[in-house]
Parts: sequence; C-alpha cells; structure tokens
Amino acid sequence: MTYRVLILGGRGRIGSAVANDILSHTQANITITGRSPGTNLAVDERVRFLQLDLTEVEKLKDAIAQFDLVIHCAGPFHHRDTQVLEICINQGVNYLDVSDHRSYTQKALNLHEKAVNAGVNAIINTGIFPGISNSLVRQGIEQFDIPEKIHLSYLVSGSGGAGVTVMRTTFLGLQYTFAAWINGKWCLIQPYSDRETINFPHPYQRSGVYWFDMPETFTLPAYFPTVKTVITKFGSVPDFYNHLTWITAHIFPKWLMQRNETIEFLSHISHRMTDFTNKFTGIGVAVRAEVTGQKDGKTVVYVSTLLHENTAVAAGIGTGSIAKLLLESKLKHPGVSPVEAALTTELFTQIIRERKIEINSHWVET
Repeated sequence: MTYRVLILGGRGRIGSAVANDILSHTQANITITGRSPGTNLAVDERVRFLQLDLTEVEKLKDAIAQFDLVIHCAGPFHHRDTQVLEICINQGVNYLDVSDHRSYTQKALNLHEKAVNAGVNAIINTGIFPGISNSLVRQGIEQFDIPEKIHLSYLVSGSGGAGVTVMRTTFLGLQYTFAAWINGKWCLIQPYSDRETINFPHPYQRSGVYWFDMPETFTLPAYFPTVKTVITKFGSVPDFYNHLTWITAHIFPKWLMQRNETIEFLSHISHRMTDFTNKFTGIGVAVRAEVTGQKDGKTVVYVSTLLHENTAVAAGIGTGSIAKLLLESKLKHPGVSPVEAALTTELFTQIIRERKIEINSHWVET
C-alpha cells in the first residue's frame, strides 16, 4: 500500500526537511502546500504541490480527506487555532505537527478525548526541540527510581538552517512572562533571563543559555508527576546574538515588542545577519538533557547530549521518523499527546539508530 502524506507549510525550511526525511525512509507519496504557486522542493515523482491557504476551510477539509497523515508545519504556532487538528479528528486522519508554543499546545491537548474517541493518533510538538529533546528526557527519566528535576538546554548556531518563521518564533517568545514548574509550584519567569553557562559537547563547549518559554515546560511535569522542577533554556552561537536578544527582551518597550511590524522587522534583520555569520558558525544544534533524581538510595544526575550539523534537518528527522512509525502502524497512541507521552524509548532508540544520530549519556554523582 502506498501511503499519502499532506504537509501543510511544506515549502518552508522545516517542512522541506520533514518531506525529505519521509521521502528518504518511506515509499509514501507527499503533497506539500503553500499559499502561492510553485514549489522549492527538488523534483521527485512522489511529490506534488497544492496551492492552499489555511483560511480556505472547505478546500482544506476536502484536501485532508484524501490523506492518511497530515503534518502541520505552517508556523509560527503562537496564534494558530486548532482547526487543522479538529478537521483531522472529525475525518479520522492521523496528525503530526511541529508546534513549539504553549498556547497552541494547551488548545490541542484539550481535544485529547475527542481524538481518543475517533481513534486518531495526534502527536504534537515533534521536531528537534521540542521533539527529540522530549524523548531524551523520557530516556533519562526511565533510569531513575524517583526522577525529581529536568534541565533542558538548547543551543543553535546562526539561523539553524531555518527560515524567517523561526526568527518570528524567537521574537514572539520574548513578549510575555510565562509559568515554569519550580520546586513543586508554578512561578512566573521573565523570558531570556537568568543566563547560565552550560558545558556542551565539542565544538560548542561552554556556552550561555537563557530561560525560554517552551511547551515542554508544562507537558513534562504533567506526564512525569514526581518531577518537581523543569527548566528550559535556549542560547545562540555566536554569543553576541544572545546579548542582542537579551536587550530585545529586557530593554525594548513591551508595547513595541507586541507590534506585528516590530516582529517582522526584527525577524528579517536577524535572518540577514545569520545568513552572514552562518559561514563562520555553521547551522548546527546541540541538545543537553539533564535529569536529577533518586537511584539506589542516592541522588544522581543523568546527562544526555545530542548534536546535529543542521538544525532544520534535525527537526525534519524528529517529525519524519514519527511519521514513518505512524504510517507503518508501529506507533499507535490514540488521542492528542506530546512526544514524551506517545513515543517509547525503544522506538526512539530505533529511529535514532536508523538516522545514524549519536547520543552520548553519562552519570554524575552529586
């Protein structure tokens, strides 16, 4: 059987990476969408293009009905509604997305029971972070008798190989305070605050990261209830981008940062800057997942790290690999779930090995 996959926003850097991963590892036929004519994917007989705006609801419904799997890559997700997900549930079509914001995640999780009743597998927050990062955490959690603390650190070189949409996501994430689970209670956090120097693997070494609002800040404590603290921090290479982002988050007036034209201006300027610095820094990503807890009566720390030379490709792997599992019926988890709830460590290890990605893990005694 030849499966049919619809990728909404498939012409973007992340959407293209997802499509390429699926083409490389499955025999599925793919249709990618965009609001304007044409496609920037390499010509492939298994790829088709559909001009589609998500506001064209009836056309969207007709399109989704023809596919076995829908992958939503049309970000940023800060202001997205759950219309695509609801149509998939109503039509019994499995769903993935690369969403990366709590507002969308919360709205999607509210549809869990509806998806369960429809027998639809809807897995959200796939990609690299969130996505592969969440699976690193689950792998670490399973090493403990009682896991107590999660500390996630993400580092991206330059643009990460992504487009302007990812820049928009970054600046949108600086607009408001957010709640984080710290010492068993919800605390308000200022975005891009509390710089911390983290030891990443070569070539990154010691690099600065800052608090950043990510959906795993609240999905991880929900699915791992003994955990009392979840920290999510993000940083850029070269380091001066961190200082510019800090200034944007803490010095610029909030009313200015909440204007769409400001976000657009900063996003395009930043993308032009990274186009230049990419030549020196590369476009890679480093993820460090640190879990602290009780094992054999001792407090210990389990650290896992993962590197990839292209952040966008890594995101494509995270989503594309789960797509393959769904298409082959190796992953069945009806409902709306983040990656850490749906993907077992056994399956995660399998797909990481298939993609020849290396994970380094070690124990640290406190």
